[in-house]
Amino acid sequence: MRTWPTRTSVLVVGGGPVGLTLSLLLSEQGVGHLLVEAHPATSRHPKARGVSARSVEVFRRLGLEPDVRRAGLPPSHVFFYRGRDLVDPDFVRTGVVPDGPEPGGGRTPAPGLVCSQDALEEVLLRRARERAPGAVRFHARLLSFTEEPGEGVRAEVEDRDTGTVHTVHADHLVGCDGAASTVRNGAGIAMDGPTGLGHYLSIRFEAPLGEVVADRASASYFLTAPGRGGFLAVDNDRHWVYQYPYDPGRDDLAALLADPGALARLVREAAGLPGLDVTVRDTMTWRMDARLAEAYRRSRVLLAGDAAHVVPPTGGHGMNTGIGDADNLAWKLAAVLDGRAGDRLLDTYQDERRPVARQVVDLSLANSRARAGYRIDDELLLTAVYRSAAVRTGPGTPDRPPLDPSCEHGSAVAGGRLPHLVLPGTASTLDLVGPGFALLTPAPGTDWHRQAAAATAAGLPVTPHALPVDDGTWARFAGLPAAGALLVRPDGHLAWCAPRPPAEATGLLTVLRGLLH
Repeated sequence: MRTWPTRTSVLVVGGGPVGLTLSLLLSEQGVGHLLVEAHPATSRHPKARGVSARSVEVFRRLGLEPDVRRAGLPPSHVFFYRGRDLVDPDFVRTGVVPDGPEPGGGRTPAPGLVCSQDALEEVLLRRARERAPGAVRFHARLLSFTEEPGEGVRAEVEDRDTGTVHTVHADHLVGCDGAASTVRNGAGIAMDGPTGLGHYLSIRFEAPLGEVVADRASASYFLTAPGRGGFLAVDNDRHWVYQYPYDPGRDDLAALLADPGALARLVREAAGLPGLDVTVRDTMTWRMDARLAEAYRRSRVLLAGDAAHVVPPTGGHGMNTGIGDADNLAWKLAAVLDGRAGDRLLDTYQDERRPVARQVVDLSLANSRARAGYRIDDELLLTAVYRSAAVRTGPGTPDRPPLDPSCEHGSAVAGGRLPHLVLPGTASTLDLVGPGFALLTPAPGTDWHRQAAAATAAGLPVTPHALPVDDGTWARFAGLPAAGALLVRPDGHLAWCAPRPPAEATGLLTVLRGLLH
């Protein structure tokens, strides 16, 4: 019988990709936490599969990139097929960025990939339990919670293995518990946006399709025949998912789900292979919505992932936007909990992430209305630029959308992701990020390094890095003169692009205190 803690710094509700990523990031920051997930095990269904370049960069920072790549499809399969069925001789096959550069394109050391959510969750869960033994509890359900003024949150959690209910006190509660979030509903946070944009039946099945698609292997197979939906490759051999769009006003879904033979016939008809040997393993129904929470924070309660935004899958950005939420939130919780930051820093989580989600929802919704022609932009989330009190901008800073699909990934910009630059002995500048603040300069032993030492001595650690680059490379990379510096947050975004050191010896410390409230 497992014992239960009575107190934790952060209670995370939901053990999908977002909750597990948050657990890993909190461990990286040294934050004690407890994660509870109502299901007894990780997902049985592939669900989300596209892991964007920005998400892979997060996993790279956590030391997980090789494991995630091994669990995914090989890069040679990351294409998109369009045809009437799987044997259409007139099929069209395009890459992630049609007619564009190879994935990555030199903008990232960690190009995106396709990895089914069930396989990804196993990788994340294994590492999360290694990093925080006993802190990740499946088959445990949040029943209710109340806020205790000045003290945190009091939660009632049921151990579903024993039926016992335990009281857990937490400084903060984070809901990563999906579109029907118990945490969001308990906090009284409303969602806004259209629902029922489409209804789908996902059929997970086994069939010997590897040889059939050998000359057209892809990650997704979009069927152009009306009402046919499409196939998702799990391994492009025997394991597959068929997405069937059904009409709730016309189709007798209950009868269909009760008849494995009828499900198998749907698969055969869609594949164009009447003699195909099909074994149905599992089914799941889902509804396409496009919704956004009115707030990401209500006092000590915060939302992340689908609890905060429900994104149409047309574009592959939903899970990845949630992983970005976790990356933004973890270091801020750590800074508040250990006293390095004021509580107002947590307000910048909503200020930075909600505009990104708003744009992602809108882009994905537009894709859903033009399904035949939409493209997957693996690098879209690399372009996110934050505007909040946790970013120091100068006069004349140009306005731009939170995400800019036309962004050329040029020099550094305050609020943006640190650009990727290969250095001698280092695969990428991104490998210099975290778990605290980093200060990048083009030369060692400068005034900046003394400023970093003063901030560290005052309890706000900053790690200086002198980049082995000439003035021209620095100017192109940083967009700054040789006397300038880049202050990088633990999530890899730029807190400050400073053209010169402050006149005061503690100027960097003053800036940090302002950013951290």
